[in-house]
Formats: sequence, C-alpha cells, structure tokens
Amino acid sequence: MRLLAIDVGNTQIKLGLFEDEELKYRWKMTTNTKRSTDECGVDFLGMLATRNISVSSIDRVAVSSVVPGIMHSVLEAIRRYFGLEPLVIGPGIKTGVKIRTANPREVGADLICDVAAVTEYYDAPCIIVDFGTVTKYEIVDTDGALMAAVFSPGIGISAEAMSEKAAQLPPIEIKKPDSIITSVTMECMQAGLVYGYIGQIKYIVEQIKKEMNLPKMKVVATGGFGRLFATEIECIDAYDSALTLKGIRLIALKNKAPKKLERHD
Repeated sequence: MRLLAIDVGNTQIKLGLFEDEELKYRWKMTTNTKRSTDECGVDFLGMLATRNISVSSIDRVAVSSVVPGIMHSVLEAIRRYFGLEPLVIGPGIKTGVKIRTANPREVGADLICDVAAVTEYYDAPCIIVDFGTVTKYEIVDTDGALMAAVFSPGIGISAEAMSEKAAQLPPIEIKKPDSIITSVTMECMQAGLVYGYIGQIKYIVEQIKKEMNLPKMKVVATGGFGRLFATEIECIDAYDSALTLKGIRLIALKNKAPKKLERHD
C-alpha cells in the first residue's frame, strides 16, 4: 500500500510517501496560506513526478495540520488531483493516543502524531523535543499518555527577531561557532543564539525529569533544527526527523480507508 502523509506546519509542508511500513521518499514545500487549490495540486504532482510516481498509484492520503488557513486548498487539491478523500487527523479520528491534558481538544494534531510514533518506536516515559517554528517539549508518561507540554519560541523566530529588531545587526545563519568567546559580530550573534538555546534545552529537559521524578526519561528530538542540537546535547538520546510523518501513517492505519473520488486529469 502506498500512503502519502502530509504534515502541514507553520513554516513548511512536509510530505512522506510510505510503501507499507517503509518511508521511501520525502519532500518539503513552503507553507503559504495564499496558495490556491490548483497551486497546491500542481506542487504535489510535481514532487511526485521527481520520483516518477504516478498519482494513481497512491492508495491513501492522510493530513496533519496546525495551519487552518491553508487547509481548504490542501484538501481540495487532494480530492481534485488524487481522486481520494484525505484523512484529516483531529477530533473524532481514532489515534490510539491517550491524552491527559487539561483540554484534550486543544492538543495540536502534530503533537498527537509525535506521541503515536514515539510510543511505537521508542520507550515511554519520554520527552519529545520538536524543533519547529515553535519548539515543543512533549511529555509522555509511563503508560504512553501525553500529559503536558512546554512551548518556547523556535530558534528561527529568535534569529529573525534579533536581526529585525536591532537595526545594525545582519540576518543570521543559524550555526554553532567554534567558541562562545568571539569578537566577530556574526559569531557573537550565533554564540548567544545557539549556546543560549542549548542551555535552554538542557534546563527544560532537566526540570521536566526532576518534576516527573523520572531521571532516566528518554529524550527524542525531531523537527528541522533537531539535527543541530542532537549532536550537541548529551541528554538527547535519539533524533528522528520523520517522527511526525511516521505518526501520521500509524494513525491512518487505525482508521477506515476513505472513499475513492473522481480524479480530475
């Protein structure tokens, strides 16, 4: 079975094509709420074409989104160009994820997908650190339930704010300088940004473990900047860039396959 998983984030839309359990191909496109249905459809078909994949070979499409403003175009593009009714992860969908937050209906679809994947491929209890537009620390209890989360501005937002709000500071490339002690302006910015973010991650993870009284909680990182920090921070046990896409697939399999529609060629 070929399943196309689509993760609609604030900055990027990520697509992953699964053949049974294997994630065969991945693509990314910029999230733009002004994209029309046809623009989304053409982009989706174009990405599949780079791998010589026929749209008719796709059996199912499942979507997780935190951006309501683009969902009409994304969903209509899937219906029109794939001839499939997409599964949208949200209230009323079987997920297999236990949620013990104050208001479960407020929990974002991306968090639910992350937890679905981490409980399948890793051990609970654990902390998922998702480095997206917002950095999310997702706390998974001993029985695999999502019980809480901590949100902080993503490092990309912090970098943009520094250069936009300080007139004499240039746009910054997010990378770790060799030393925190430097007199080069760009490296001064990078040192404060990256070393500061490393400190934040270490402290938040440490505090979660302390308050949970679970000092050996596994920490799994995902998201765009996860790779940078996974190699720098000892408390991060694993980096899985496809965690959310894997969760989308797992949740899709728990639900009945949607009906086929007429495809517009």
